[in-house]
Amino acid sequence: MCEKSKIVSQWLKKVFGQQPVPEFEVNTRTVEILYELAESSEMRCREAEMLIEDHKQKTEEYSSDGAHLQEVLLQAVGLQAGGLSKPTVDLLSVLEETAEVLKLRDTSLGSYMPAINKLTNDVLEAEKTDRRLQRELSAVRKKMTATVVLRKKLEDDLLKITHIQQVEAATAEERLLNMDFMKNKSRDLTCRNKIAQEKLDSRQMEDSLTHQATLQLSEKIAALKEETLPLKKKLEPYSDLSPSPALARVKIEEAKRELAALDAQLEQKVDFMNTLSR
Repeated sequence: MCEKSKIVSQWLKKVFGQQPVPEFEVNTRTVEILYELAESSEMRCREAEMLIEDHKQKTEEYSSDGAHLQEVLLQAVGLQAGGLSKPTVDLLSVLEETAEVLKLRDTSLGSYMPAINKLTNDVLEAEKTDRRLQRELSAVRKKMTATVVLRKKLEDDLLKITHIQQVEAATAEERLLNMDFMKNKSRDLTCRNKIAQEKLDSRQMEDSLTHQATLQLSEKIAALKEETLPLKKKLEPYSDLSPSPALARVKIEEAKRELAALDAQLEQKVDFMNTLSR
């Protein structure tokens, strides 16, 4: 326990460095957990150091192999390391990077052409796919536009229907209130009519004085008036006659005098015309 606690303390100091180690409850369980973490950390650190050393060794080996291959290549083509111009070095670098991008086995023309053809085919296929996707996208946009228009129309129709329903509901409620009022009024009038009928029955009122009898009598009077119209038309020529014989004689005398006056006026006019003709 003491040995593990010392190892844990040393590991914590190593981990936190200049910073103070946070306080924690020291018991068997926490020490065991921290001890396992310390061992795991130490193991990972050793593995990382070994991996770093391995990478360093491989880097040195690759550098040595590269220098050797470069020397062999330059000797094979009859060139020296410092004999290449900068544009040539740049072109070789571009060629090398292109070969790496295309994942070529070497930089020969036979390796470049298939890779370029494959890349061209990939580009054409990508363009074809892009055109297909563009068509699909255009179709989707058209459908979306139609859907939006339809949705807007449906929303407008829904608003109209809602408004109509509200108006109809208000109208129905008003009619219902009117119906209730009319029902109450009808019951009230029925009750009043019954009471009035009972009063009439109690007073032993004659049937000829009822409203129905009055209406029937009025209809009979109207029918009699219609029947007397032709007789009135026949009596119209005799309407100017006086009912008294004395008055009739007076009117006859007045008519004679008027006739004599007219004859005198006529004679005067005839004499005047004769005088003018002479």
